[in-house]
Amino acid sequence: MTPDHIDSLFDSFRRQKIAVIGDVMLDKYIFGHVSRISPEYPVPVVDVTGESSRLGGAANVAQNIHALGAKAFLIGVTGRDQGREAMISLMEEHGFDSGLLLEDPSRPTTCKTRILSQNHHITRVDYESRKPLDAAIEARLLDMFREISGSLGAVVLEDYNKGVLTGSFIASVIGICRELGLPVLVDPKLKGFFSYSGCSVFKPNLSELAASLGVVLQNTDREVEEGCLLLSERLQADSFVVTRSEKGMTIYDGSFTHIPATSLEVADVSGAGDTVIGMLALGTAAGLDLVTSTRIANLAAGTVCQEVGAVPVRPGRLLSVCRNHLR
Repeated sequence: MTPDHIDSLFDSFRRQKIAVIGDVMLDKYIFGHVSRISPEYPVPVVDVTGESSRLGGAANVAQNIHALGAKAFLIGVTGRDQGREAMISLMEEHGFDSGLLLEDPSRPTTCKTRILSQNHHITRVDYESRKPLDAAIEARLLDMFREISGSLGAVVLEDYNKGVLTGSFIASVIGICRELGLPVLVDPKLKGFFSYSGCSVFKPNLSELAASLGVVLQNTDREVEEGCLLLSERLQADSFVVTRSEKGMTIYDGSFTHIPATSLEVADVSGAGDTVIGMLALGTAAGLDLVTSTRIANLAAGTVCQEVGAVPVRPGRLLSVCRNHLR
């Protein structure tokens, strides 16, 4: 792939419109250092040096798509609380629309607070609800999706098992997309794993794949291939992309393609999966074949893993890495 071809590809990303539907969340980080153990209980005391908040979950997927210049429609649910206010403020700060986020006063905005010392995670505190959405709110989300569906190039379903992606909602969205010929890319979690029949690209990680099948899978090409074949017997999807941490990714679309991980320095893998599904959606919407899309997604994940916490891909950095690694 020539530099001119890569530049043209990145230009095409900026023309895409993609809906991201699923569990939005706020990622908070408290940074500090540990120099003593509490006299009250044998736990480390963190002397705080700084705090930050970032978009997480489906919001981070949308942010990755937005960062590459595309139009991201983020559809999800928050509480009516300070978490929602913080999330909307961050979205406005990054320049994309929060108008498709519904309020549900009966649940909190999902918020994960991570406490770190010298870039090592000490603990995490979660505020969340896992109950399925109220039927009336689900219907409103579906109506909002129908209104924009005709303008889209791809749809991402981002599941963190927080209640937005119910079985009925998933079936309705995939049904609409199949009628329109829209590709649907899925980032699943264990609950509801087999609810995505009819999707275009199904992207579990290795541990999710093994747990869903009830088997032990070593991170070898042969065992991952066996897992993909078992999965394809239980879930109808056009193709599968399995993320394998330090072993890279495996594609199964009737044949297997193994893509090794990039040799970039890893500081933190948080949010890498969000980056991968966002880049796969961009590539699919832009008309790329799945192997090329996955190669770019693999490089993008490598760049975000160089930073601490969930961060969106940086276009200039990714462009440079693609020019060096895509041939």
